[in-house]
Amino acid sequence: MILEILRMALDSLTTSKMRSFLSMLGIIIGVAAVIAIVSVGSGAQSQVTSQISALGSNIINIGPGITRGRSGRLSFTATDVFTMELAEQILRNCPSLARITPNVQTSGILIAGDINYQTTTVGVTPAYQEIVEYYPVRGQFINAEHEANATNVMVLGAKLAEELFPGQDPLGQRVKLFARNRKLLFVVIGVMEEKGTGAIGNLDNQAFIPASVLLKKINNRKYVSGYTAQARSSETAKTAVAEVEYFLTRYLLDTDKFNISSQEQILATISEVTATLSLMLGGIAGISLLVGGIGIMNIMLVSVTERTREIGIRKALGAKRKHIMAQFMIESLAMSGFGGLIGIIFGWLGALAVAKVGGWPLVVTHTSVLVAFSFSLLVGLFFGLYPAQKAAKLDPVIALSYE
Repeated sequence: MILEILRMALDSLTTSKMRSFLSMLGIIIGVAAVIAIVSVGSGAQSQVTSQISALGSNIINIGPGITRGRSGRLSFTATDVFTMELAEQILRNCPSLARITPNVQTSGILIAGDINYQTTTVGVTPAYQEIVEYYPVRGQFINAEHEANATNVMVLGAKLAEELFPGQDPLGQRVKLFARNRKLLFVVIGVMEEKGTGAIGNLDNQAFIPASVLLKKINNRKYVSGYTAQARSSETAKTAVAEVEYFLTRYLLDTDKFNISSQEQILATISEVTATLSLMLGGIAGISLLVGGIGIMNIMLVSVTERTREIGIRKALGAKRKHIMAQFMIESLAMSGFGGLIGIIFGWLGALAVAKVGGWPLVVTHTSVLVAFSFSLLVGLFFGLYPAQKAAKLDPVIALSYE
């Protein structure tokens, strides 16, 4: 009996193929939209988190906080107290930290021969390469002697080296730097590996010089904009954050003058935000599933009206109410189910296209597919119930006399 009811339901759907397809269209669009939107959100989240994770889960960022000015006084920022000496004190007083480097940079123009290139010049210490995991492929990096003596040496990013010295060996070459109305001559001592664009910018286009040179000879000030520190391990990162916070609170006497964040905290925040956005957008896309369900109910009601005599004949031949109801429920579920399957295919194709354009990985989770398909079946079940009950309640005498 079940197989017979199923066969009759499918025959009814295939009799009017275009009408059935148009009824499924809302379900198809809804399922495809849910899967594509959730996939895009997951892919974007995966790309951002991978870039941040590439720096390591034991990275700690120490930045300035702002104290509001009162009684006519200007606001004061912690930038005015972040110095190279303070970085050394932090490292000595926080045993869970392995190394620390200042954050200081400037924008300028590099000139090599008749080629000039505008780029970012970063002031670094020897610890920078271990913290960022970014090493030279030729020559050497800034060492402690260069930093202590404020030596005019420079290390070039991979792409920057190609731009300034096409077809030449950059090592030993001289480069002029124009920045902040100052002109300095540097000797290239190294070329970095290709790193590409990441959470801290495009390193391949940057130049690296000793932080002491940038502070003393270009910026002409002793303050830096903050620090990037590295805990001894990911397990001690939380302890390191607590140690740095304790030390700076005692040193600055005001917790509003600094801000500390770890990679784990940043990752958790980003994951929470992207998950919320994906859920919200997926919910909005799910509204189209409800619209599709209304379309299914509408076409099922029309089908009940058109097949009133058929229902009367079946009842006259002994069909029970549950048989009539099962037939129309199966038709409704078949439309929503087939629509859900087609929507899954289109959703995957849409997610693939957006991932290729956006340059992030394709992430189509089993959960999003299962939820979208299950919701489409529930929509078919809910919106098919009323037409099925209406068909099952028809009086056979009245149905047979229906014109």
